[in-house]
Amino acid sequence: MLQETILRLGQLDNCGKPIVVCNEAHRFMVAEQLRQISRRATIILEPEGHNTAPALACAAYQALKENSDPLLLVLPADHVISDLQALSRSIKAGLEHAKNGKLLTFGIVPTHAETGYGYIKSGKQISPEGIAQELNIDVFLVDQFVEKPDLTTANEFLRSGRYYWNSGMFLFRATRFLEELEKNHPEMVSACRAAFDNGTADLDFYRLNPDSFSKCPLESIDCAVMEKTSSAAIVPLDAGWNDVGSWSALWEIGQKDADGNVVHGDIVTTATSNSYLYSSSRLLAAIGLDSYVVIETPDAVLIAPKDKVQQVKKIVTMLKESKRPEIVLHKKVNRPWGSYECIDMAGRYQVKRITVTPGAELSLQMHHHRAEHWVVVKGTAKITNGDEIFSLSEDQSVYIPLGQRHRLGNPGTIPLELIEVQTGSYLGEDDIVRFEDTYGR
Repeated sequence: MLQETILRLGQLDNCGKPIVVCNEAHRFMVAEQLRQISRRATIILEPEGHNTAPALACAAYQALKENSDPLLLVLPADHVISDLQALSRSIKAGLEHAKNGKLLTFGIVPTHAETGYGYIKSGKQISPEGIAQELNIDVFLVDQFVEKPDLTTANEFLRSGRYYWNSGMFLFRATRFLEELEKNHPEMVSACRAAFDNGTADLDFYRLNPDSFSKCPLESIDCAVMEKTSSAAIVPLDAGWNDVGSWSALWEIGQKDADGNVVHGDIVTTATSNSYLYSSSRLLAAIGLDSYVVIETPDAVLIAPKDKVQQVKKIVTMLKESKRPEIVLHKKVNRPWGSYECIDMAGRYQVKRITVTPGAELSLQMHHHRAEHWVVVKGTAKITNGDEIFSLSEDQSVYIPLGQRHRLGNPGTIPLELIEVQTGSYLGEDDIVRFEDTYGR
């Protein structure tokens, strides 16, 4: 979905290099997703989440560093949009208004009475400007932001024709957004400015200063700016939009079989209907389910009725409170050179599947508490083992003794895959002493 969001920009003219704001823990995942579609971006790393307003403030400072007074098009990375031409037309319709100081939001034309979205009530129509008139798309002032309604109220909104779903997509000048934010939250602007100015470049990433960023209030852009400004305007958008904020939303947009099921992976069903079934690593069998979500991953399994799936947030809170390792550790871990996946683990051994992207290499390193055995299963490996440097091909292996300096690289043109067997008294990821590292760790 991140890739699709970036690729949507291809529909627009004169777009600069994208700015991606993400959590520090997701940096290698984001970088790999961008590499796969051959797109470069400025990746700003938040040390902790503080909602959308601080994220956009830091993005605005980055944009101003690259351009004198750019327009910012804000696109969340968890949206499905099927009609890219309609999106492009709505964006173009709002350009002149944004250039002239309006803070635009894109209101989704509702298709039904939805209680899971916030709404925006449109006010006075603004005189069309430039291409908006040519496209015959009306632009309105924002009359009111409305929280998620009950079903009766949602039906009234639908009948009125003046209410739109709040998409969370925006278009405005960077300076105008910061001006409005300064009016209502000067402490946020101050903290974000300090976090950005005192940040550090790290490869393709820009790390915000954690001390400064920690002083920033937690606030959404709606609450911090859009609900308070007199310059908010709304552009209607009818583009096959879905805010994929839950597993049940994936069922809504998915291709359904004769029983109304959306299935991904190795799935067998009987007497099962209207369900979303996802398996990533093994056979999943469902019997007698109706309107359920079943998600199988190597890390965990989720089973819930579709109308209760939003309560997964309560489960996450419980897992955090009990300090379960699944919150931070996953079977597959992305790294700047590729990824590794834990296959098996017991008291004194751990087995990993390691994938190294073409041209990449791990750091020159050693371990105090473990030895390693590497078996190449695909591609060619360049091995440094003590004073020796040599190559291994498929079905060949090497033993790395405890305390030995070593390095792994992929000199080939296809991904390198190998199986690593670790043995020793301690197998934690912090048992690494790096001597040389391409990635500056």
